[in-house]
Amino acid sequence: MQRKAYVPGVAALLAALLAACTGGSGDGATSDGSNPGGPGTASAPAEPGKYRTLPEPCGAVGRDTLNSLLPGIRQIADEEQREKAYAGEPTLTYDTDRKVGCRWKVESTDATDHLLVDFERVVSYDNAVSDDSRAEALFAGRREAADLPEPTATESVTESPTETAGEGTDEGTTGGKSPSASASPSGSASPSASPSDLQPRVLEDLGDDAFLDDALSSSGSTAEQRTVTVAFRTSNVIVTIEYTEQPANVGVVPDSEEMQDRARNLAAQLDDSLSD
Repeated sequence: MQRKAYVPGVAALLAALLAACTGGSGDGATSDGSNPGGPGTASAPAEPGKYRTLPEPCGAVGRDTLNSLLPGIRQIADEEQREKAYAGEPTLTYDTDRKVGCRWKVESTDATDHLLVDFERVVSYDNAVSDDSRAEALFAGRREAADLPEPTATESVTESPTETAGEGTDEGTTGGKSPSASASPSGSASPSASPSDLQPRVLEDLGDDAFLDDALSSSGSTAEQRTVTVAFRTSNVIVTIEYTEQPANVGVVPDSEEMQDRARNLAAQLDDSLSD
């Protein structure tokens, strides 16, 4: 009797079916990743940050605020030059979705004022770390680098950033770092706040984290220059304000309380605009 021809393709199909049947038996293994904690289970990625874009930095500061921070801007007689001063100058950036900034410089008969506003959107490239957590760690490093003095045990922190200049109640007394001198443009001491109240410190009512630094420097024969820095974090965005004033005359010390109030008022405005 003649045997039927053996078809290789049918044999291969039978072998595949046999392997499929035996692969899921005996060891209880599953192939759909439904076993909790098993190798097929992927952990959920960390939450993305609240902010996906950044504001236009040169338009983030209103004219009334610029008039306060840069008193000489209204002294510019030429209208075109005055408008240019209001417009500011964008800082160099290679990715406007991640980092933007704007700077202003205005000279007056009494002083030269500089203002820098910088926005940085932090993105974590680690699926296990959220954008907010990454921003929090980055901001903590910057706060540590600022070398703020430690608060005293009896410190009572009550910040009021919306107070007008000269009326602020910057409590938050700190110790361990030399206080910045507080003086008016005429060189007299500021009466409404003691030097310890104006020391660099953590700010409690601004964003999720915030701090203020105040540095007075001198370059020999020139007038002393004061720089007040206010930095804060809201979710995954870090905002930094640097406000600098150098008087036109040697021997005049920029007013610490006035500059801090102006910088903190601006910071509060920017924080509010981010929250809108």
